[in-house]
Amino acid sequence: MIVTFLSAQNRRTIEPAPDRSEGDGPHKRLIIRGGTLIDGTGAPPRGPVDIVVEGNIITRVASVGTPFIEINEERRPKDSTYEIDAHGMYIMPGLVDLHVHTGGPPKAPEAEYAYKLWLGHGITTVRGVPFSNFDLSLSEKERSSKNEITAPRMFSYHRPGSGSDDWKEGSVNDPETAKKWVRYIARKGADGMKLGSYPPNIMAALLDEAKNQNLGSTAHLAQSGVAQMNALDAARLGLGTVTHFYGLFESMYEANDVQPWPVNMNYNDEQHRFGQVARQWNLVKPRGEKWNALLNEFLTLDLTLDPTMTIYAAGRDVMHARNGDWHKEYTLPSMWEFYTPSRESHGAYWFYWTTWNEVAWRNFYQVWMMFLNDYKNMGGRVTTGSDSGFIYKLYGFGTIEELELLQEAGFHPLEVIRSATMYGAETL
Repeated sequence: MIVTFLSAQNRRTIEPAPDRSEGDGPHKRLIIRGGTLIDGTGAPPRGPVDIVVEGNIITRVASVGTPFIEINEERRPKDSTYEIDAHGMYIMPGLVDLHVHTGGPPKAPEAEYAYKLWLGHGITTVRGVPFSNFDLSLSEKERSSKNEITAPRMFSYHRPGSGSDDWKEGSVNDPETAKKWVRYIARKGADGMKLGSYPPNIMAALLDEAKNQNLGSTAHLAQSGVAQMNALDAARLGLGTVTHFYGLFESMYEANDVQPWPVNMNYNDEQHRFGQVARQWNLVKPRGEKWNALLNEFLTLDLTLDPTMTIYAAGRDVMHARNGDWHKEYTLPSMWEFYTPSRESHGAYWFYWTTWNEVAWRNFYQVWMMFLNDYKNMGGRVTTGSDSGFIYKLYGFGTIEELELLQEAGFHPLEVIRSATMYGAETL
C-alpha cells in the first residue's frame, strides 16, 4: 500500500502577519524586579527575585530577599536600561505548544489572529505541524526570529512531499524519494517533519535521514496506517514524538492485532472515525504486562508523548465545548461556522453524537490519562500541544485546557508547568 501526502502549496493560503507596530525590546539590560519565580524544572516557587535579561538572554537570577521583609536595595542588580515591576506577581518561562496550525481560509484568514491569541495566553514558542503552506510557514518563522512581527518563536515542521515550486519529486512513495525530501527541507530551513503512519520502509528512510540532517520528528499515526506502523514500531525506528494518541493503544492490545471495527466502518466518515476510536479503551489492560513493557521501552527510547487531550475533549462533553465562555468575544464568525456540523469541515462531525459516544470517550480518557501519568512518574517526557482551530477549540484557550487536563490526569501543577515549558524546550 502506498501512502502519500501531496504538497500544500496550492491550497488557499492565509494572510501573513503585518509588520510589527507595537511593543518594544529586546533591551540592552532589562531587569524584572521582585517577582516570585517558577522556573519550570519542577522546583518550588521562590522569591522575591530580580531577573536580568541582556539582549535576549537571561544572564542572572538574583534572590533579593525574604517574603514579608523589605528588600535591601543594596543587594539588587543595578544599571538597567529598562525595568518591569513584578512585585506580587509570578514569573515563569513562556509556554511551549508543540502542536499548532495557524488556520487560514475559510475559518481564520489572518495569521495575526492566532499569533496574538497564543501570546495573550503566555505561549511564546510554537511548533507548526505545519503552520500553513510550506513557503509561508518558513517565511513567518524567519520574520518572527527577526522580531519583525508580533508572534511567538516558531519551529516549522512539514509533511513529506510538501515544498516550494523547486521541489520536483512530488509525493513521497519510496525510500529514495523520502531521503531526498528530508535533505530538501533541511536546506530550506525547516526544523523537522510531521509524519503519518507510513509503511515501514518509507518511515525508516524518513527517520534515518532526519537523524543525519539533525531534524526533529513528530507523528500522527493515523488509523488508516496504524496496523503497520503503531507507536512502538515508529519509536523503534527513531521517532521523536508521538502526537495525539494514535498508535499508542494499538501497541498494547491484549487480544487483538487491529481494532475490531464494526462492519459498516468508513474512515472517511468522521462520525465513524471519531466515534469508534475511543472504543479502544477496553482493548488494553491498565498496568498489565504489555502496558508496563511499553512504558519501559518508550522510556529507553526517550520517546516524547505530546497528547493534545484538549482537541478531543469535546468528544466526552460536546455541549461544554460548544458553550465555552470565550466564544462570544474571541471566536471569529468564520471560525464558528467552521465548527458547526458539516461534511466538509474537519472535526465538525456532530450529526448524531450520543451519550453512548460520550461515555466511550470518558472511559477512554481515564485509561489514556493513567498511561500518561504512569509515563511521567517513570521519568518519561510528556509535553503540551493543543491542535486548536478544530472541534470547538480556539487558539490559546485550548492550550490552557491542556494544562488543566494534565492536572486531571494526576500531574501536580509544577509537573504541568514543567511539561509546558522545560520539556517542550527539550523536545525542540
